[in-house]
Amino acid sequence: MLGQDIPGLLTCRKCQRLANFMAELPPKKDYSRSDYWNKPVPGFGDPLARVFLVGLAPGAHGANRTGRPFTGDGAGDFMYPLLHRAGFASQPQATHKGDGLELRDLYISNAVKCLPPGNKPAPQEFAHCRPFLAQELASLSRLKVVLLLGQGAFTSFMRYLVEQKIVDRPGRLVFSHGGVYRPEGGPILVASYHTSRYNVQTGRITPAMFLDLLEQVKTLASGENG
Repeated sequence: MLGQDIPGLLTCRKCQRLANFMAELPPKKDYSRSDYWNKPVPGFGDPLARVFLVGLAPGAHGANRTGRPFTGDGAGDFMYPLLHRAGFASQPQATHKGDGLELRDLYISNAVKCLPPGNKPAPQEFAHCRPFLAQELASLSRLKVVLLLGQGAFTSFMRYLVEQKIVDRPGRLVFSHGGVYRPEGGPILVASYHTSRYNVQTGRITPAMFLDLLEQVKTLASGENG
Protein backbone atom coordinates (compact mmCIF):
# COMPACT_ATOMS: atom_id res chain seq x y z
CA MET A 1 0.00 0.00 0.00
CA LEU A 2 1.95 2.98 -1.25
CA GLY A 3 1.47 6.67 -1.88
CA GLN A 4 -2.05 7.85 -2.50
CA ASP A 5 -3.42 4.36 -1.77
CA ILE A 6 -2.84 4.84 1.97
CA PRO A 7 -6.30 5.14 3.59
CA GLY A 8 -7.12 8.60 4.84
CA LEU A 9 -3.96 10.29 3.59
CA LEU A 10 -5.34 12.55 0.87
CA THR A 11 -8.28 13.67 3.01
CA CYS A 12 -6.32 14.12 6.25
CA ARG A 13 -6.89 17.49 7.97
CA LYS A 14 -5.59 16.66 11.45
CA CYS A 15 -3.15 19.58 11.38
CA GLN A 16 -5.39 22.63 11.16
CA ARG A 17 -2.42 24.99 11.06
CA LEU A 18 -1.13 23.31 7.90
CA ALA A 19 -4.56 23.14 6.28
CA ASN A 20 -5.07 26.86 6.90
CA PHE A 21 -1.64 27.73 5.58
CA MET A 22 -2.19 25.82 2.33
CA ALA A 23 -5.60 27.43 1.93
CA GLU A 24 -4.09 30.91 2.19
CA LEU A 25 -0.84 30.43 0.24
CA PRO A 26 -0.55 32.88 -2.69
CA PRO A 27 0.32 31.07 -5.93
CA LYS A 28 3.62 31.50 -7.69
CA LYS A 29 3.82 34.06 -10.49
CA ASP A 30 2.09 32.86 -13.69
CA TYR A 31 0.14 30.22 -11.72
CA SER A 32 -3.34 30.19 -10.22
CA ARG A 33 -4.62 28.44 -7.12
CA SER A 34 -6.21 25.80 -9.35
CA ASP A 35 -2.70 24.81 -10.47
CA TYR A 36 -1.79 23.75 -6.92
CA TRP A 37 -2.15 20.33 -5.30
CA ASN A 38 -2.63 21.94 -1.83
CA LYS A 39 -3.26 18.77 0.15
CA PRO A 40 -1.16 15.95 1.64
CA VAL A 41 1.52 14.85 -0.81
CA PRO A 42 1.84 11.06 -1.09
CA GLY A 43 5.14 9.31 -1.61
CA PHE A 44 5.97 7.62 -4.88
CA GLY A 45 8.42 5.20 -6.41
CA ASP A 46 9.27 1.54 -6.92
CA PRO A 47 7.06 -0.75 -4.80
CA LEU A 48 9.96 -3.23 -4.68
CA ALA A 49 12.47 -0.59 -3.61
CA ARG A 50 15.26 -1.48 -1.22
CA VAL A 51 15.91 2.22 -0.53
CA PHE A 52 13.48 4.69 1.04
CA LEU A 53 14.44 8.39 0.89
CA VAL A 54 12.65 10.54 3.47
CA GLY A 55 12.66 14.34 3.23
CA LEU A 56 11.17 16.89 5.59
CA ALA A 57 7.96 18.23 4.00
CA PRO A 58 6.60 19.47 0.65
CA GLY A 59 8.03 22.71 -0.73
CA ALA A 60 5.58 25.60 -1.09
CA HIS A 61 5.81 25.89 -4.86
CA GLY A 62 7.33 22.48 -5.50
CA ALA A 63 5.59 19.37 -4.18
CA ASN A 64 2.72 21.42 -2.73
CA ARG A 65 2.05 22.60 -6.29
CA THR A 66 2.86 19.46 -8.29
CA GLY A 67 1.66 16.81 -5.83
CA ARG A 68 4.88 14.78 -6.04
CA PRO A 69 7.83 14.94 -3.63
CA PHE A 70 10.81 17.07 -4.67
CA THR A 71 9.18 17.97 -7.97
CA GLY A 72 9.23 21.51 -9.30
CA ASP A 73 11.61 23.13 -6.81
CA GLY A 74 15.30 23.72 -6.17
CA ALA A 75 15.79 20.72 -3.90
CA GLY A 76 14.53 18.40 -6.62
CA ASP A 77 16.46 20.22 -9.34
CA PHE A 78 19.60 19.39 -7.36
CA MET A 79 18.63 15.86 -6.38
CA TYR A 80 17.05 14.18 -9.43
CA PRO A 81 20.02 14.56 -11.80
CA LEU A 82 22.16 12.85 -9.16
CA LEU A 83 19.57 10.12 -8.57
CA HIS A 84 19.64 9.58 -12.34
CA ARG A 85 23.44 9.34 -12.39
CA ALA A 86 23.31 6.83 -9.52
CA GLY A 87 20.75 4.70 -11.39
CA PHE A 88 17.79 5.41 -9.13
CA ALA A 89 15.82 7.61 -11.57
CA SER A 90 14.94 7.05 -15.22
CA GLN A 91 15.65 10.68 -16.17
CA PRO A 92 17.42 13.70 -14.66
CA GLN A 93 14.44 16.08 -14.72
CA ALA A 94 11.39 16.15 -12.46
CA THR A 95 8.93 18.85 -13.46
CA HIS A 96 5.39 17.52 -12.97
CA LYS A 97 3.33 14.38 -12.58
CA GLY A 98 3.21 12.59 -15.89
CA ASP A 99 6.65 13.79 -16.97
CA GLY A 100 7.77 10.18 -17.48
CA LEU A 101 9.97 9.97 -14.39
CA GLU A 102 10.22 6.51 -12.86
CA LEU A 103 12.21 5.49 -9.81
CA ARG A 104 14.22 2.28 -9.69
CA ASP A 105 14.89 0.53 -6.37
CA LEU A 106 13.88 3.78 -4.66
CA TYR A 107 10.79 5.16 -2.95
CA ILE A 108 10.56 8.83 -1.92
CA SER A 109 8.34 10.50 0.65
CA ASN A 110 8.41 13.13 3.40
CA ALA A 111 8.22 12.94 7.18
CA VAL A 112 5.39 15.51 7.05
CA LYS A 113 2.99 15.26 4.11
CA CYS A 114 1.62 18.84 4.10
CA LEU A 115 3.31 22.19 3.57
CA PRO A 116 4.36 23.81 6.90
CA PRO A 117 4.82 27.55 7.46
CA GLY A 118 8.48 28.52 7.31
CA ASN A 119 9.32 24.93 6.36
CA LYS A 120 9.18 24.11 10.08
CA PRO A 121 6.66 21.46 11.12
CA ALA A 122 5.58 21.40 14.74
CA PRO A 123 6.22 18.27 16.86
CA GLN A 124 2.54 17.30 16.79
CA GLU A 125 2.50 17.62 12.99
CA PHE A 126 5.38 15.15 12.73
CA ALA A 127 3.46 12.87 15.10
CA HIS A 128 0.25 13.03 13.06
CA CYS A 129 2.15 11.96 9.93
CA ARG A 130 4.17 9.11 11.42
CA PRO A 131 1.35 6.56 10.99
CA PHE A 132 1.38 7.31 7.25
CA LEU A 133 5.16 6.91 7.19
CA ALA A 134 4.80 3.63 9.08
CA GLN A 135 2.38 2.33 6.44
CA GLU A 136 4.79 3.25 3.67
CA LEU A 137 7.61 1.46 5.47
CA ALA A 138 5.50 -1.63 6.04
CA SER A 139 4.58 -1.74 2.35
CA LEU A 140 8.19 -1.87 1.17
CA SER A 141 8.77 -5.60 1.55
CA ARG A 142 12.36 -5.49 0.25
CA LEU A 143 13.44 -2.42 2.24
CA LYS A 144 17.09 -2.38 3.33
CA VAL A 145 18.12 1.27 3.72
CA VAL A 146 16.36 4.46 4.80
CA LEU A 147 18.08 7.67 3.65
CA LEU A 148 17.05 10.56 5.90
CA LEU A 149 17.48 14.11 4.60
CA GLY A 150 18.04 16.65 7.35
CA GLN A 151 17.73 16.82 11.11
CA GLY A 152 13.91 17.07 11.09
CA ALA A 153 13.34 13.86 9.13
CA PHE A 154 16.05 12.11 11.14
CA THR A 155 14.55 13.09 14.51
CA SER A 156 11.03 12.12 13.48
CA PHE A 157 12.29 8.74 12.29
CA MET A 158 14.03 8.23 15.64
CA ARG A 159 10.67 8.80 17.33
CA TYR A 160 9.14 6.22 14.99
CA LEU A 161 11.83 3.75 16.09
CA VAL A 162 10.96 4.49 19.72
CA GLU A 163 7.26 3.88 19.00
CA GLN A 164 8.24 0.55 17.40
CA LYS A 165 10.45 -0.26 20.43
CA ILE A 166 13.48 -0.57 18.18
CA VAL A 167 15.41 2.06 20.17
CA ASP A 168 14.75 3.17 23.74
CA ARG A 169 14.91 6.96 23.28
CA PRO A 170 14.99 9.44 20.37
CA GLY A 171 18.51 10.65 21.18
CA ARG A 172 20.00 7.16 21.04
CA LEU A 173 21.28 7.91 17.51
CA VAL A 174 22.74 11.33 16.71
CA PHE A 175 22.40 13.02 13.32
CA SER A 176 25.61 13.34 11.34
CA HIS A 177 25.93 13.78 7.57
CA GLY A 178 27.10 10.48 6.14
CA GLY A 179 26.35 8.66 9.37
CA VAL A 180 25.35 5.01 8.99
CA TYR A 181 23.30 3.39 11.76
CA ARG A 182 22.20 -0.21 12.13
CA PRO A 183 19.51 -0.41 14.84
CA GLU A 184 18.69 -4.00 15.66
CA GLY A 185 15.28 -4.91 14.26
CA GLY A 186 15.14 -2.00 11.79
CA PRO A 187 16.55 -1.03 8.40
CA ILE A 188 20.00 0.49 7.96
CA LEU A 189 19.79 4.27 8.35
CA VAL A 190 21.89 6.79 6.46
CA ALA A 191 21.80 10.48 7.38
CA SER A 192 22.32 13.33 4.93
CA TYR A 193 22.12 17.08 4.93
CA HIS A 194 18.94 18.15 3.19
CA THR A 195 19.20 19.05 -0.49
CA SER A 196 17.49 22.38 0.13
CA ARG A 197 18.34 25.37 -2.04
CA TYR A 198 19.93 27.06 0.99
CA ASN A 199 22.22 24.10 1.73
CA VAL A 200 23.22 23.85 -1.93
CA GLN A 201 23.89 27.58 -2.30
CA THR A 202 25.99 27.72 0.87
CA GLY A 203 27.97 24.62 -0.11
CA ARG A 204 26.86 22.66 2.93
CA ILE A 205 25.99 19.89 0.49
CA THR A 206 27.54 19.52 -2.96
CA PRO A 207 26.77 17.24 -5.92
CA ALA A 208 29.91 15.22 -5.20
CA MET A 209 28.93 14.76 -1.54
CA PHE A 210 25.43 13.59 -2.36
CA LEU A 211 26.52 11.32 -5.21
CA ASP A 212 29.10 9.70 -2.94
CA LEU A 213 26.36 9.11 -0.37
CA LEU A 214 24.06 7.56 -2.98
CA GLU A 215 26.81 5.16 -4.03
CA GLN A 216 27.26 4.19 -0.38
CA VAL A 217 23.51 3.63 -0.06
CA LYS A 218 23.56 1.37 -3.12
CA THR A 219 26.35 -0.68 -1.58
CA LEU A 220 24.47 -1.01 1.70
CA ALA A 221 21.23 -1.96 -0.07
CA SER A 222 23.00 -4.72 -1.99
CA GLY A 223 24.37 -6.17 1.24
CA GLU A 224 28.00 -5.49 0.38
CA ASN A 225 30.35 -4.50 3.19
CA GLY A 226 27.37 -4.81 5.51
